[in-house]
Amino acid sequence: MPVLFSALLPPDDVAEAITAAIGTTDDGLRWEPPERWHITLAYYGPDDVETRAAWLGTRLAGRPAVDVRLEKAATFPGVLWLTVAGSELAPLAHAAGADAEPRPYRAHLTLARFPREEPGRAARWTECLGGFTSRRWRAAEVALMTSEREPGGPRYRVARAFELGGA
Repeated sequence: MPVLFSALLPPDDVAEAITAAIGTTDDGLRWEPPERWHITLAYYGPDDVETRAAWLGTRLAGRPAVDVRLEKAATFPGVLWLTVAGSELAPLAHAAGADAEPRPYRAHLTLARFPREEPGRAARWTECLGGFTSRRWRAAEVALMTSEREPGGPRYRVARAFELGGA
């Protein structure tokens, strides 16, 4: 069974703005390529695509599209990420199943990883991207994603897409 999660995918122009803000990345961090950038709503682990899609479709039915914007960089231990702003994002994530997670939902877009024991390694980037703000966009689709392990890192694919109303 594939590993599944639900996510919002940034529009191409937002991904291009992030890429431009980052610039050169020859600093020892393990950068996520733009094709893996996403905002996780909920993680499901190994699951059947059809079963999860039916469940998610029911949970998302009638939910409105949400306004989203990416902002300044921050870190978790070992992870450099961009903050995600949007007042309706948390309710959407909870509808998608984030409330099943043991920790509180924190919307973010992972940019890079670094050794947990070297937290200072990302300091340059939290400063450099501290003033970053993307344009606001209306996220009108939730993607049910598969994650498959490959030699160069995980490969994410959209298994199903669920339209949100009010786009």
